[in-house]
Amino acid sequence: MTNNLNSYRALALQVTCHAVNQASDRTEARALMQNTINRLSQQIAASIAFIGFDCKLIVLPEYFLTGFPLGESLAVWADKACLEMHGAEYEALGKITQKHRIFLAGNAYELDQNFPKLYFQTCFVIDPSGNIILRYRRLNSMFAPTPHDVWDKYLDCYGLEGVFPVAKTEIGNLAAIASEEILYPEVARCLAMRGAEIFLHSTSEIYSKNLTPKDAAKISRAVENIAYVVSANTAGIANIPIPISSADGGSKMIDHRGIVLAETTTGESMAAFAEIDLAALRRDRKRPGLNNILSRQRFELYAQSYMQSQFYPPNTMLNTEVDRKHFLQTQQATIERLAQLGII
Repeated sequence: MTNNLNSYRALALQVTCHAVNQASDRTEARALMQNTINRLSQQIAASIAFIGFDCKLIVLPEYFLTGFPLGESLAVWADKACLEMHGAEYEALGKITQKHRIFLAGNAYELDQNFPKLYFQTCFVIDPSGNIILRYRRLNSMFAPTPHDVWDKYLDCYGLEGVFPVAKTEIGNLAAIASEEILYPEVARCLAMRGAEIFLHSTSEIYSKNLTPKDAAKISRAVENIAYVVSANTAGIANIPIPISSADGGSKMIDHRGIVLAETTTGESMAAFAEIDLAALRRDRKRPGLNNILSRQRFELYAQSYMQSQFYPPNTMLNTEVDRKHFLQTQQATIERLAQLGII
Protein backbone atom coordinates (compact mmCIF):
# COMPACT_ATOMS: atom_id res chain seq x y z
CA MET A 1 0.00 0.00 0.00
CA THR A 2 1.22 3.46 -0.86
CA ASN A 3 -0.11 6.97 -0.35
CA ASN A 4 -2.12 5.97 2.69
CA LEU A 5 -4.78 8.45 3.78
CA ASN A 6 -4.88 8.78 7.56
CA SER A 7 -8.15 10.69 7.36
CA TYR A 8 -10.79 11.42 4.76
CA ARG A 9 -14.56 11.68 4.49
CA ALA A 10 -16.99 8.89 3.71
CA LEU A 11 -20.65 9.06 2.73
CA ALA A 12 -23.58 6.70 3.23
CA LEU A 13 -25.65 7.87 0.27
CA GLN A 14 -29.36 7.35 0.85
CA VAL A 15 -31.18 7.01 -2.47
CA THR A 16 -34.48 5.60 -3.68
CA CYS A 17 -34.43 2.10 -5.11
CA HIS A 18 -36.38 1.86 -8.38
CA ALA A 19 -37.40 -1.78 -8.56
CA VAL A 20 -37.43 -3.71 -11.83
CA ASN A 21 -40.05 -6.32 -10.87
CA GLN A 22 -42.65 -4.83 -13.21
CA ALA A 23 -40.30 -4.71 -16.19
CA SER A 24 -41.65 -6.85 -19.01
CA ASP A 25 -38.31 -8.38 -19.92
CA ARG A 26 -34.54 -8.24 -19.46
CA THR A 27 -34.14 -5.34 -21.92
CA GLU A 28 -36.58 -3.11 -20.06
CA ALA A 29 -35.00 -4.02 -16.73
CA ARG A 30 -31.53 -3.10 -18.03
CA ALA A 31 -32.86 0.27 -19.20
CA LEU A 32 -34.25 0.95 -15.72
CA MET A 33 -30.89 0.04 -14.17
CA GLN A 34 -29.08 2.41 -16.52
CA ASN A 35 -31.49 5.19 -15.56
CA THR A 36 -30.61 4.54 -11.92
CA ILE A 37 -26.90 4.73 -12.69
CA ASN A 38 -27.41 8.00 -14.56
CA ARG A 39 -29.21 9.49 -11.54
CA LEU A 40 -26.50 8.22 -9.23
CA SER A 41 -23.80 9.80 -11.34
CA GLN A 42 -25.40 13.21 -10.86
CA GLN A 43 -26.11 12.66 -7.17
CA ILE A 44 -22.57 11.50 -6.45
CA ALA A 45 -21.06 14.46 -8.29
CA ALA A 46 -23.25 16.92 -6.41
CA SER A 47 -22.61 15.25 -3.06
CA ILE A 48 -18.84 15.38 -3.50
CA ALA A 49 -19.06 19.04 -4.52
CA PHE A 50 -20.93 19.76 -1.27
CA ILE A 51 -18.90 17.55 1.09
CA GLY A 52 -15.49 18.26 -0.41
CA PHE A 53 -13.02 16.46 -2.59
CA ASP A 54 -11.61 14.57 0.38
CA CYS A 55 -14.74 12.40 0.15
CA LYS A 56 -13.07 9.19 -0.95
CA LEU A 57 -15.61 6.50 -0.04
CA ILE A 58 -19.31 6.26 -0.90
CA VAL A 59 -21.60 3.41 0.16
CA LEU A 60 -24.88 2.76 -1.67
CA PRO A 61 -27.94 0.90 -0.28
CA GLU A 62 -28.83 -2.74 -0.69
CA TYR A 63 -29.97 -3.87 -4.18
CA PHE A 64 -30.12 -0.20 -5.24
CA LEU A 65 -30.36 -1.12 -8.93
CA THR A 66 -33.20 -3.61 -8.89
CA GLY A 67 -35.11 -4.07 -5.68
CA PHE A 68 -35.69 -7.63 -4.51
CA PRO A 69 -37.66 -10.58 -5.96
CA LEU A 70 -41.35 -10.66 -5.12
CA GLY A 71 -42.17 -14.28 -5.87
CA GLU A 72 -40.23 -14.52 -9.13
CA SER A 73 -38.60 -17.90 -9.66
CA LEU A 74 -34.83 -18.14 -9.40
CA ALA A 75 -34.59 -18.45 -13.19
CA VAL A 76 -36.82 -15.44 -13.91
CA TRP A 77 -35.03 -13.18 -11.42
CA ALA A 78 -31.63 -14.32 -12.66
CA ASP A 79 -32.53 -13.35 -16.22
CA LYS A 80 -34.25 -10.08 -15.40
CA ALA A 81 -32.36 -8.54 -12.51
CA CYS A 82 -28.97 -10.19 -11.95
CA LEU A 83 -25.73 -8.57 -13.06
CA GLU A 84 -22.97 -10.35 -14.92
CA MET A 85 -19.69 -10.33 -13.02
CA HIS A 86 -18.04 -8.19 -15.69
CA GLY A 87 -21.19 -6.67 -17.13
CA ALA A 88 -22.20 -3.26 -18.42
CA GLU A 89 -23.64 -2.09 -15.09
CA TYR A 90 -20.37 -2.60 -13.24
CA GLU A 91 -18.53 -0.92 -16.11
CA ALA A 92 -20.82 2.12 -15.87
CA LEU A 93 -20.34 2.34 -12.11
CA GLY A 94 -16.59 2.04 -12.65
CA LYS A 95 -16.65 5.12 -14.85
CA ILE A 96 -18.13 7.06 -11.94
CA THR A 97 -15.30 5.98 -9.63
CA GLN A 98 -12.72 6.89 -12.26
CA LYS A 99 -14.21 10.32 -12.80
CA HIS A 100 -14.30 11.23 -9.11
CA ARG A 101 -11.33 9.15 -7.88
CA ILE A 102 -13.45 7.44 -5.23
CA PHE A 103 -14.15 3.99 -3.81
CA LEU A 104 -17.77 2.99 -4.40
CA ALA A 105 -19.50 0.21 -2.47
CA GLY A 106 -22.91 -1.28 -3.16
CA ASN A 107 -24.99 -4.42 -3.33
CA ALA A 108 -26.57 -6.27 -6.25
CA TYR A 109 -27.88 -9.64 -7.33
CA GLU A 110 -25.18 -11.29 -9.41
CA LEU A 111 -24.67 -14.28 -11.68
CA ASP A 112 -21.66 -16.57 -11.43
CA GLN A 113 -20.68 -18.92 -14.27
CA ASN A 114 -19.49 -21.46 -11.69
CA PHE A 115 -23.09 -21.80 -10.47
CA PRO A 116 -25.21 -21.41 -13.63
CA LYS A 117 -28.63 -22.16 -12.08
CA LEU A 118 -28.20 -19.81 -9.13
CA TYR A 119 -27.40 -16.22 -8.29
CA PHE A 120 -25.92 -14.54 -5.23
CA GLN A 121 -26.57 -11.30 -3.43
CA THR A 122 -23.21 -9.60 -3.74
CA CYS A 123 -21.62 -6.67 -1.95
CA PHE A 124 -18.94 -5.08 -4.09
CA VAL A 125 -16.30 -2.37 -3.92
CA ILE A 126 -15.03 -0.56 -7.03
CA ASP A 127 -11.77 1.36 -6.72
CA PRO A 128 -10.76 4.68 -8.35
CA SER A 129 -9.37 2.85 -11.38
CA GLY A 130 -12.79 1.31 -12.04
CA ASN A 131 -11.84 -2.21 -10.96
CA ILE A 132 -13.89 -4.41 -8.65
CA ILE A 133 -11.53 -5.09 -5.74
CA LEU A 134 -13.94 -6.88 -3.42
CA ARG A 135 -16.87 -9.26 -3.81
CA TYR A 136 -18.63 -10.49 -0.72
CA ARG A 137 -21.55 -12.89 -1.24
CA ARG A 138 -24.19 -12.72 1.47
CA LEU A 139 -23.94 -15.82 3.67
CA ASN A 140 -27.21 -15.60 5.61
CA SER A 141 -30.31 -15.01 3.51
CA MET A 142 -33.94 -15.97 3.88
CA PHE A 143 -34.93 -16.08 0.21
CA ALA A 144 -31.75 -16.10 -1.90
CA PRO A 145 -29.02 -18.68 -2.54
CA THR A 146 -25.82 -18.22 -0.55
CA PRO A 147 -22.31 -19.69 -0.73
CA HIS A 148 -23.24 -21.88 2.24
CA ASP A 149 -25.95 -23.54 0.13
CA VAL A 150 -23.24 -24.76 -2.27
CA TRP A 151 -20.49 -24.74 0.32
CA ASP A 152 -18.11 -27.43 -0.87
CA LYS A 153 -17.98 -26.21 -4.45
CA TYR A 154 -17.82 -22.56 -3.40
CA LEU A 155 -14.75 -23.24 -1.28
CA ASP A 156 -13.17 -25.09 -4.20
CA CYS A 157 -13.78 -22.05 -6.42
CA TYR A 158 -12.91 -19.18 -4.08
CA GLY A 159 -11.42 -20.52 -0.85
CA LEU A 160 -12.20 -19.23 2.63
CA GLU A 161 -10.56 -15.87 1.87
CA GLY A 162 -13.09 -15.47 -0.92
CA VAL A 163 -15.90 -16.11 1.54
CA PHE A 164 -14.63 -13.41 3.92
CA PRO A 165 -12.78 -10.96 1.66
CA VAL A 166 -10.98 -7.85 2.93
CA ALA A 167 -9.57 -5.28 0.49
CA LYS A 168 -6.43 -3.59 1.80
CA THR A 169 -6.40 -0.15 0.21
CA GLU A 170 -4.92 3.30 0.67
CA ILE A 171 -8.09 4.33 2.55
CA GLY A 172 -7.96 1.39 4.94
CA ASN A 173 -8.93 -2.26 5.06
CA LEU A 174 -12.44 -2.49 3.61
CA ALA A 175 -14.98 -5.25 4.21
CA ALA A 176 -18.66 -5.56 3.37
CA ILE A 177 -21.65 -6.71 5.40
CA ALA A 178 -25.00 -7.25 3.70
CA SER A 179 -28.20 -5.90 5.21
CA GLU A 180 -29.48 -8.02 8.13
CA GLU A 181 -26.10 -9.75 8.42
CA ILE A 182 -25.20 -6.88 10.74
CA LEU A 183 -27.18 -8.99 13.25
CA TYR A 184 -24.71 -11.87 12.88
CA PRO A 185 -21.59 -11.00 14.92
CA GLU A 186 -19.66 -13.92 13.43
CA VAL A 187 -19.66 -12.34 9.96
CA ALA A 188 -18.08 -9.12 11.17
CA ARG A 189 -15.71 -11.01 13.43
CA CYS A 190 -14.39 -13.23 10.64
CA LEU A 191 -13.75 -10.09 8.59
CA ALA A 192 -12.04 -8.38 11.54
CA MET A 193 -9.83 -11.48 11.95
CA ARG A 194 -8.58 -10.69 8.45
CA GLY A 195 -7.82 -7.06 9.27
CA ALA A 196 -11.07 -5.25 8.38
CA GLU A 197 -11.14 -1.67 9.65
CA ILE A 198 -14.22 -0.28 7.88
CA PHE A 199 -17.47 -2.22 7.48
CA LEU A 200 -19.45 -1.15 4.42
CA HIS A 201 -23.07 -1.91 5.23
CA SER A 202 -25.50 -1.78 2.32
CA THR A 203 -28.99 -2.23 3.73
CA SER A 204 -32.69 -1.74 3.10
CA GLU A 205 -34.51 -1.70 6.41
CA ILE A 206 -37.34 -0.18 8.39
CA TYR A 207 -36.34 3.15 9.92
CA SER A 208 -37.47 4.20 13.38
CA LYS A 209 -36.65 7.00 15.77
CA ASN A 210 -36.47 4.30 18.42
CA LEU A 211 -33.45 2.03 18.70
CA THR A 212 -33.97 -0.94 16.39
CA PRO A 213 -32.17 -4.30 16.63
CA LYS A 214 -30.15 -3.46 13.52
CA ASP A 215 -29.09 -0.07 14.84
CA ALA A 216 -28.03 -1.63 18.13
CA ALA A 217 -26.08 -4.22 16.14
CA LYS A 218 -24.30 -1.54 14.10
CA ILE A 219 -22.97 0.04 17.28
CA SER A 220 -22.04 -3.35 18.70
CA ARG A 221 -20.15 -4.43 15.57
CA ALA A 222 -18.20 -1.16 15.66
CA VAL A 223 -17.26 -1.42 19.34
CA GLU A 224 -16.42 -5.10 19.52
CA ASN A 225 -14.22 -4.97 16.41
CA ILE A 226 -12.83 -1.43 16.86
CA ALA A 227 -14.03 -0.62 13.35
CA TYR A 228 -16.03 2.00 11.48
CA VAL A 229 -19.50 1.15 10.16
CA VAL A 230 -20.79 3.05 7.13
CA SER A 231 -24.44 2.04 6.78
CA ALA A 232 -26.46 3.18 3.75
CA ASN A 233 -30.21 2.56 3.76
CA THR A 234 -32.68 3.00 0.92
CA ALA A 235 -34.85 6.11 0.64
CA GLY A 236 -37.82 3.89 -0.08
CA ILE A 237 -38.43 1.28 -2.77
CA ALA A 238 -40.50 2.45 -5.74
CA ASN A 239 -42.55 0.40 -8.24
CA ILE A 240 -43.59 -2.44 -5.93
CA PRO A 241 -46.86 -3.05 -4.03
CA ILE A 242 -45.21 -2.52 -0.65
CA PRO A 243 -45.63 1.14 0.44
CA ILE A 244 -42.65 3.09 -0.85
CA SER A 245 -41.42 4.45 2.49
CA SER A 246 -41.43 1.14 4.33
CA ALA A 247 -37.63 0.98 4.06
CA ASP A 248 -36.59 4.62 4.20
CA GLY A 249 -34.15 6.49 6.38
CA GLY A 250 -31.53 6.23 9.08
CA SER A 251 -28.33 5.96 7.04
CA LYS A 252 -25.44 6.61 9.37
CA MET A 253 -21.74 6.51 10.13
CA ILE A 254 -20.42 5.04 13.37
CA ASP A 255 -16.82 5.29 14.50
CA HIS A 256 -14.67 2.63 16.11
CA ARG A 257 -15.77 3.73 19.61
CA GLY A 258 -19.46 3.24 18.78
CA ILE A 259 -20.20 6.95 18.44
CA VAL A 260 -22.71 7.91 15.73
CA LEU A 261 -20.88 10.59 13.75
CA ALA A 262 -23.62 11.40 11.25
CA GLU A 263 -27.16 10.26 10.55
CA THR A 264 -30.00 11.22 8.26
CA THR A 265 -33.75 10.78 8.60
CA THR A 266 -35.98 9.92 5.63
CA GLY A 267 -35.84 10.73 1.91
CA GLU A 268 -32.95 10.90 -0.50
CA SER A 269 -30.03 12.45 1.34
CA MET A 270 -26.28 12.93 1.45
CA ALA A 271 -26.37 14.11 5.08
CA ALA A 272 -24.82 10.92 6.49
CA PHE A 273 -21.18 11.81 5.91
CA ALA A 274 -18.29 12.17 8.33
CA GLU A 275 -14.54 11.82 8.70
CA ILE A 276 -12.85 8.46 8.96
CA ASP A 277 -9.79 8.84 11.16
CA LEU A 278 -7.69 5.79 10.39
CA ALA A 279 -4.80 6.96 12.52
CA ALA A 280 -7.02 7.13 15.62
CA LEU A 281 -8.50 3.69 14.92
CA ARG A 282 -5.08 2.15 14.53
CA ARG A 283 -3.79 3.81 17.69
CA ASP A 284 -6.73 2.41 19.67
CA ARG A 285 -6.20 -1.08 18.26
CA LYS A 286 -2.59 -0.97 19.48
CA ARG A 287 -3.36 0.51 22.91
CA PRO A 288 -3.45 -2.01 25.80
CA GLY A 289 -6.44 -1.74 28.11
CA LEU A 290 -9.98 -2.83 28.87
CA ASN A 291 -11.43 -1.11 25.80
CA ASN A 292 -9.24 -3.04 23.37
CA ILE A 293 -11.82 -5.78 23.01
CA LEU A 294 -10.41 -7.08 19.74
CA SER A 295 -7.01 -7.92 21.22
CA ARG A 296 -8.63 -9.56 24.25
CA GLN A 297 -10.57 -12.13 22.22
CA ARG A 298 -9.79 -15.78 22.99
CA PHE A 299 -11.14 -17.51 19.92
CA GLU A 300 -9.96 -20.95 20.99
CA LEU A 301 -12.55 -20.86 23.78
CA TYR A 302 -15.38 -20.95 21.26
CA ALA A 303 -13.96 -22.98 18.37
CA GLN A 304 -14.92 -26.42 19.69
CA SER A 305 -18.52 -25.40 20.44
CA TYR A 306 -18.92 -24.15 16.89
CA MET A 307 -17.37 -27.29 15.42
CA GLN A 308 -19.69 -29.54 17.43
CA SER A 309 -22.87 -27.68 16.54
CA GLN A 310 -24.66 -27.79 13.22
CA PHE A 311 -27.74 -25.63 12.85
CA TYR A 312 -28.61 -24.65 9.27
CA PRO A 313 -27.18 -27.38 6.99
CA PRO A 314 -24.70 -26.62 4.18
CA ASN A 315 -24.86 -27.76 0.55
CA THR A 316 -28.65 -27.95 0.32
CA MET A 317 -28.55 -26.51 -3.21
CA LEU A 318 -25.34 -28.12 -4.40
CA ASN A 319 -26.73 -30.88 -6.59
CA THR A 320 -30.43 -30.12 -6.58
CA GLU A 321 -32.46 -27.65 -8.63
CA VAL A 322 -34.81 -25.88 -6.21
CA ASP A 323 -37.68 -23.43 -6.20
CA ARG A 324 -38.56 -20.73 -3.67
CA LYS A 325 -40.35 -23.20 -1.39
CA HIS A 326 -36.94 -24.66 -0.59
CA PHE A 327 -35.91 -21.77 1.65
CA LEU A 328 -38.82 -21.99 4.08
CA GLN A 329 -38.82 -25.79 4.03
CA THR A 330 -35.13 -25.90 4.97
CA GLN A 331 -35.61 -23.40 7.78
CA GLN A 332 -38.61 -25.31 9.13
CA ALA A 333 -36.66 -28.57 9.10
CA THR A 334 -33.82 -26.83 10.97
CA ILE A 335 -36.20 -25.51 13.62
CA GLU A 336 -37.73 -28.96 14.12
CA ARG A 337 -34.30 -30.60 14.47
CA LEU A 338 -33.13 -28.00 17.00
CA ALA A 339 -36.32 -28.54 18.99
CA GLN A 340 -35.71 -32.29 19.03
CA LEU A 341 -32.19 -31.66 20.35
CA GLY A 342 -33.56 -29.42 23.09
CA ILE A 343 -31.69 -26.38 21.80
CA ILE A 344 -34.84 -24.32 21.28
